[in-house]
Amino acid sequence: MTPREYGIQCIKDEAQALLDLIPLIDNEFNRAVELMLNCKGKVIVTGVGKSGHIGAKIAATLASTGTPSFFINPLDVYHGDLGVMTHDDVVLAISNSGATDELLRFIPMVLHMEIPIIGMTGNPKSLLAKYSTCHLNVHVAHEACPLNLAPTSSTTATLAMGDALAVALMEQRHFQPQDFAHFHPGGELGKRLLTTAQDVMRSEDLPMLTPEMRLGDAVILVSKGKLGLGIAEKDGQVMGIITDGDIRRAMEKWQAEFFNRTVSDIMTTTPKTVKPDTKITEIQRIMHQYKIHSVLVIDAQRKLMGVVDSYSCMI
Repeated sequence: MTPREYGIQCIKDEAQALLDLIPLIDNEFNRAVELMLNCKGKVIVTGVGKSGHIGAKIAATLASTGTPSFFINPLDVYHGDLGVMTHDDVVLAISNSGATDELLRFIPMVLHMEIPIIGMTGNPKSLLAKYSTCHLNVHVAHEACPLNLAPTSSTTATLAMGDALAVALMEQRHFQPQDFAHFHPGGELGKRLLTTAQDVMRSEDLPMLTPEMRLGDAVILVSKGKLGLGIAEKDGQVMGIITDGDIRRAMEKWQAEFFNRTVSDIMTTTPKTVKPDTKITEIQRIMHQYKIHSVLVIDAQRKLMGVVDSYSCMI
């Protein structure tokens, strides 16, 4: 086999391992979610070696999706870290064999503190499974490693089970995009979820028209505005908008008469509007739903504050 063929076979093996995991998700999964959902303290994830690396990622995913969680190495527990644990916590202990010595020596301490244990192993008959409050079976038939030794399919299955727990908990908590933003305030994701219309709207040099304005004059203002639209206003109230598309269709329809027509003849009297605190993600949803490129930002008195176009949303 070529290196490419080995790579393809590895991915196939790991994909099959994930599919084989589905029948193993039983009522124990529901119990695990219930324990974590009702946990008044923290979900403490623990594991050794590769299971520890996977556990650290699972803890990070849980913490970022509304379940207070952190990873602890069971070896550190023997040197003072046991003090971080309380009766209100839940322990998620990960070991593919379920017989990892360092982890098993940690379990009696947890049991003594009467802390529930969610065991995640590939062996439901293991000691870890036996002493767990509930057990999640992540058994795989074989590793993707050609020697069937290096943790490959097993770590992939464990990671997927951790993601499944996190997603189930998100659904149970009715976790929303704004909640996600609070845990991801930095970077592009945070900006998109936290930025509002007021943060990005254009509020100066807007192409303002009146309903009575002739289209010949309106075209000039729309062109100078560089927003692809003009806003019709009267007595401080938005009356409607005209877009480049409205103008092209009107020119095709009326031809030479176009310049004598008025803005009121072609304007949309019910333009899409948003409040200044509307999130950018919601504005993008509106634009996509109605196939438009801009929305008007209005205040509580329905007075125009600005315009948000699709370019403004590209933060």
